Amino acid sequence: MTVPLALLGLLERESSHGYDLKRDYDTYFGRGKPLPAGQVYSTLGRLARDGKVQVGETEPGSGPDRKRYVITELGVTQVETWLTEPVAGEPHLQTVLFTKVVLALLLERDPRAYLDIQRAAHMERMRELTELRRTGSTIDSLLADHGVYHLEADLRWIDQTVARLAALTAEVRS
Repeated sequence: MTVPLALLGLLERESSHGYDLKRDYDTYFGRGKPLPAGQVYSTLGRLARDGKVQVGETEPGSGPDRKRYVITELGVTQVETWLTEPVAGEPHLQTVLFTKVVLALLLERDPRAYLDIQRAAHMERMRELTELRRTGSTIDSLLADHGVYHLEADLRWIDQTVARLAALTAEVRS
């Protein structure tokens, strides 16, 4: 997800101050990775420069005056377009997992140890996400589902790689 489009979407819902946008972003999208305040304001500056938001009313605050940001028609159009475009699948053909396995083989090390460690780490993360699914909000649960499904795919890949390790070893070392 891109931060500018998420902020535009939040602004389409209602005009807001940067602080409120950060809070809403973190509430809905920032699980485990809150948005830095500086990034909010630099993104809003770029969106204003590009004609997608305007600075509305300025209100006094405890510090500097607080600017209220308002989405423009161009911004609304961009959000609408983005919301209707499918997201490309993420079949990365070059991953850290794969790179480590091939490098281990090239360096004449057994990648099984790494794969076992990775499997254990994935299983631990799946336990954490399963607990989050059980105890969290609907938002947390859906995000946890997404993470679990990706981890399951990685675990299947690890099993497939171990099963085909002899063939991969022969191909890499030839």
